[in-house]
Amino acid sequence: MLHILVHMAARRDEAMTSELLAGFVQTNPVVIRRAFAGLRDAGIVASTRGHGGGWQLARTPEQISLAEICSALGESLLPFGTEPQAPGCLVEQAVIGALDEFRREAERLLAEKLGRVSLADIALDVRRRFELEGTSSHAL
Repeated sequence: MLHILVHMAARRDEAMTSELLAGFVQTNPVVIRRAFAGLRDAGIVASTRGHGGGWQLARTPEQISLAEICSALGESLLPFGTEPQAPGCLVEQAVIGALDEFRREAERLLAEKLGRVSLADIALDVRRRFELEGTSSHAL
């Protein structure tokens, strides 16, 4: 979703359909609409219906942090969880006991750092990369 949100940040004044957004990441528009429900509830995106309608950022990219996006999508910031798969298993309990506090601390630190990076920061870096390659960022 971050990939799509960067495209939206580059075209702030333009409503974009689910079909167009899905094309950026080669997925089905339904996937976009489902994922954007959480982003809409968090006040990150807004939608309008009808001719010329579509999705837009609800706030400026400077006001949207990466931590907020992750939270709105309900995604874990780490590639592993510590939710029990077999609650009665003593081995699993020991593994969770060893990793649970580490996971909480790592997630807290990562969320803190991601809270300092805005969607505008990423969009600016993308523009800089286009300029270094000599490519127009209008391709976004």
